[in-house]
Amino acid sequence: MSEHIAAPRITAPSLDAFVSKHVSIVGKVTQLRGDQATIDADGNVTILLNREAHLTNGNAALFIGKVNPDLSIKALSSRDVGANVDMGLCTQVAEVAQRHRAIFGGDN
Repeated sequence: MSEHIAAPRITAPSLDAFVSKHVSIVGKVTQLRGDQATIDADGNVTILLNREAHLTNGNAALFIGKVNPDLSIKALSSRDVGANVDMGLCTQVAEVAQRHRAIFGGDN
């Protein structure tokens, strides 16, 4: 039984608008420290990883998680998507998704 979680695609500058909500974010992994990662998603974001996370420093990764009051994200899932990701395009997709929430289903 799988539960659907609405997780609008965002970047670092819009984190404060999604505190206590689920989000989807793509960023380049800039630092790995134990159960935490720092990513660059149009700004730095701290990700609190779960045990299933297998990330590589320098690669892009997709996270679905919940935004904490300190603007870190507690990851529910993570996926390393490799080194050849156009981060500018990822930022543009997030911006379009925020402008057109009715189309992309981000009204949470």
